[in-house]
Amino acid sequence: MNATRPLPSPAVSPLATDPRFSGLVEAARALQPKTVALRRRIHKFPEQGLQLPRTQAAVVQALDGLPLQITLGKKVSSVTAVLTGARPGPTVLLRGDMDALPLQEDSGLDYASAVDGSMHACGHDTHTAMLVSAARLLSSRKEALAGRVIFMFQPGEEGHHGARYMIHEGVLDAGGRPIERAFALHITSTDTSGMIRSKAGAMLAAADSFVVKVTGRGGHGAIPSEALDPVPAAAAMVGAIQTLVTRRISVFEPVVATVGRITAGTTSNIIPETAELEGTFRSLSEPSRAKIRAELPKLCQHIAAGYGCRADVTLTPGYPVTVNDDEIGPHVVDLASAVLGNRHAAPMPNPLMGAEDFSYVLQRVPGAFAFLGACPPGVDPAQADPNHSNRVHFDESALANGVAMYAAFALDTLR
Repeated sequence: MNATRPLPSPAVSPLATDPRFSGLVEAARALQPKTVALRRRIHKFPEQGLQLPRTQAAVVQALDGLPLQITLGKKVSSVTAVLTGARPGPTVLLRGDMDALPLQEDSGLDYASAVDGSMHACGHDTHTAMLVSAARLLSSRKEALAGRVIFMFQPGEEGHHGARYMIHEGVLDAGGRPIERAFALHITSTDTSGMIRSKAGAMLAAADSFVVKVTGRGGHGAIPSEALDPVPAAAAMVGAIQTLVTRRISVFEPVVATVGRITAGTTSNIIPETAELEGTFRSLSEPSRAKIRAELPKLCQHIAAGYGCRADVTLTPGYPVTVNDDEIGPHVVDLASAVLGNRHAAPMPNPLMGAEDFSYVLQRVPGAFAFLGACPPGVDPAQADPNHSNRVHFDESALANGVAMYAAFALDTLR
């Protein structure tokens, strides 16, 4: 009988034994009081869009005393901070967005928004606070850095193309040499607290919007034959747009089209002259995006003509697809496993159809976008109030993992 051979020991990732990551989580936890205090300060006084003077000032004040070269935006309220390591080397970029949403907060938190109609419902206040603490942590480990770290504090992510403004103003050149890698985190209330998820390829969709104005001829509701009613034409377009996605785009190319608003008329017995549709379509590849942009206007115009009406279609391009580098995306999961432990790291199985303007950075620099879970204690992630809800709540204990991941990504790049 053959002797039984012992099973091989499981391989230990070199990342798990890398001395640069030693004590990283503990250091992030030691900074937790500062992280939480800044987060709550920003949360209570949210600002929207590209001009965030109060938030910008809070970030600059929090960075005061660190060995950073700080530049403020000219056209937008951005902050770019550069940390130079002890030795020459490449440049890495870390981004945190700072803007809020037009929403009335109803979370019941002690530090809830004090600004009517404005709320940090997407967690950008946490991103900003985590990035500030990462700057503090990396400054304390400056001797371990071979190269430079750019901390990109960005306004206007919520539909205002803030990243593009910062790129135009030179954020990608702030380190004095080409950026080797870029990284951004996004918190989510619907995943296990402290969990990091990322993947290769498309992470988030391109987002474009459309408005269709259907023009007919108004008249009396009792005599429709003497009018050209735009309402049935507009109603037909809603269903046809859904069919367009399934019949003109490959089933292997995910596309979502949604009509979110349809408006017509003033009262029950008047056939209006116009009706209007407004919606969005999301896509995960540039070819499918281009096809929808080409097909949707023709579809609406032909339907309108069949009802004797005219359709004017306006397409507004939004953010492009957010695409992770094929190697860096999965490497973020490995890095999270090494730094935070296996239970806090997992591949993201599928992309989301939301959109992100970090896509502009990833079009120019190889890098990755990752999600950080922050479901409140005692809540099933599937039942948690989601991002963009007026009741959303994030578990602040997860922020230490985010700080550690920002720092680990920089240390890993600037070996």
